[in-house]
Amino acid sequence: MVARLVVAAPASGSGKTTVATGLMAAFTAAGLAVSPHKVGPDYIDPGYHALATGRPGRNLDAYMCGTELIAPLFSHGARGCDLAVVEGVMGLYDGAAGAGELASTAQVAKLLRAPVVLVVDASSQSRSVAALVHGFASWDPEVRLGGVILNKVATDRHEALLREALEESGVPVLGVLRRAPAVATPSRHLGLVPVAERRSEAVDAVAAQAGQVRAGCDLEALLALARSAPPLAGDPWEPGAALGAPAVGAGSRRPVVAVAGGAAFTFSYAEHTELLTAAGADVVAFDPLRDEELPAGTAGLVIGGGFPEVYAPELSANSRLRKAVAELARSGAPVAAECAGLLYLARSLDGRPMCGVLDADARMSERLTLGYRDAVAVSDSVLALAGTRMRGHEFHRTVTDPGAGKDPAWGLRQPEPRVEGFVRDGVHASYVHTHWAGAPGAARRFAERCAAWDAEA
Repeated sequence: MVARLVVAAPASGSGKTTVATGLMAAFTAAGLAVSPHKVGPDYIDPGYHALATGRPGRNLDAYMCGTELIAPLFSHGARGCDLAVVEGVMGLYDGAAGAGELASTAQVAKLLRAPVVLVVDASSQSRSVAALVHGFASWDPEVRLGGVILNKVATDRHEALLREALEESGVPVLGVLRRAPAVATPSRHLGLVPVAERRSEAVDAVAAQAGQVRAGCDLEALLALARSAPPLAGDPWEPGAALGAPAVGAGSRRPVVAVAGGAAFTFSYAEHTELLTAAGADVVAFDPLRDEELPAGTAGLVIGGGFPEVYAPELSANSRLRKAVAELARSGAPVAAECAGLLYLARSLDGRPMCGVLDADARMSERLTLGYRDAVAVSDSVLALAGTRMRGHEFHRTVTDPGAGKDPAWGLRQPEPRVEGFVRDGVHASYVHTHWAGAPGAARRFAERCAAWDAEA
């Protein structure tokens, strides 16, 4: 059994990431093995969680993976740890639009049978905080609200007023944090700036968050609350079992799958690499900002999400790698590109030459595209047969012209019916992020195609 806490809030911007990351770092510094988790599809917060704990940050997304996988995926990530800290998403009861509690922090807390700590931005209230906390505590009797951490408290007098009000709510105060500019993390058009782009500053910020949490929170009480969580039933998720059997047979040559990383491509789920490895591939990371060649023997390419728009000049300047990517794609090798990967494969991004694999041009837009997607494969590809249904998520401020190729990747129903993405030869490129733990067949099919191409090559 792993002790566990869910860190939630009434709304976005209350300080969940600061508190959750600070708790992870503080408990890690105290000698505990801490497992970091994030509710929802967010890629950036888990980077800070990994920095705080030294372990991969993992997502728990009930929409993309299904409610039945939340506890197994949690147990897989938390195996061998003393404590797990789960950072929530948006407000405690906010989930997928129009789908009730699905994918909300509250639903994940219930699936994990985990107590919730509510982080409240108390900067503009005093006695009203009791009404707010009472409402969140009583809204769903199945959600166990174990305590509250008051954030952005101004003065000792302010703290005294808040504590006095909360005595009537019956919810204990487990921490009080003052305003502290040192713990802030800079943001831009899609949220926080990823760790990979500001490593030294991120280390300092996480250390400051840990110090603030140690000074302002009752760590013993929080740990005791986490240890009060009951055992979870069921076995941990296993990538091999999810696949059913290795995609590449024993004794066969393991195909090399190159996975883009570095500061421009920071969005990935740990389970993708685990599934590809279990499927029989050798996964090798490379950095399109620095590496001028693909890894030796590359038989498949995965380019996930990130911020290529921030690094368009540097990516364009690396013409040797752009040429290598284009040649690999033209050879028919499997290429799976999501969002940032789509932009990198385009002819151009904000007027700068990219790989030219796709007959499309990309540019920044004023419009934010955001939300879960129910997707149906329109064309046979290296990830799925036409007609295959998958769930995904879009999150970008760029557009491509055109938005879909002659053979689109997906048909989408939300926010309006449309086709999207590009399928050509071995290339599958789309704005839609998917989580392969919820669709392990995609990882299996991709590894099989890589092995077949490798054998032919």
